[in-house]
Amino acid sequence: MSHRPIIDAGPGLNFFSLNKERLLISVLGPLSTPETVYGEIERKAQTEQRFRNAAAVLRRLGAAYLELLPDDPNDALNVAVSRISGTPMAERLRQRQDLGELMVVAHAAVAAEAGSDAVVLIDETNGAQLADSERRRLVRLRSQGHQEGSISLVNTPTILEAAASTTYIPDRAAMRGLYERLRGLDDGLVPIERTQLLSPRLWR
Repeated sequence: MSHRPIIDAGPGLNFFSLNKERLLISVLGPLSTPETVYGEIERKAQTEQRFRNAAAVLRRLGAAYLELLPDDPNDALNVAVSRISGTPMAERLRQRQDLGELMVVAHAAVAAEAGSDAVVLIDETNGAQLADSERRRLVRLRSQGHQEGSISLVNTPTILEAAASTTYIPDRAAMRGLYERLRGLDDGLVPIERTQLLSPRLWR
């Protein structure tokens, strides 16, 4: 059983600000995001000029392409947030630091424990480490005979690789140009030479 990919604020802001939501959806399909992340994208779109286009994209996508995941502390989400963060959910929700990444991973964990194969799109290092820790926990549970699903982690380079040689990114020059625009929004992205995005295997 699959679950809509869950997107974090960083990639959401980057792709949406450049009006590249169709590229993103062409690779992942319709998306989902926690309420916390949706609010973070909205706030940054309103307060930082470089992200202003993201708010219009959120409205344009609507529920058909971007499902909102409630952050209400139900039992399963409460357990996941408390386990992953080491802090009771009610208390952790009051701490804004890295809250979006935590909620992405927690929602993915809840989906996986219900038997779904969840995909998370996170670029931020700490969030990616949380997701990988949950992924490995689920692998251990399945190896012991449990019926849990899985968590897979993707990031911006993964998305761009999948879109290479398509109408969205037809050639290396287009890839380089788009990646540099994304890096202009997110200084956490490594230089393109440290990725596989110009690799001959993508451009045969």
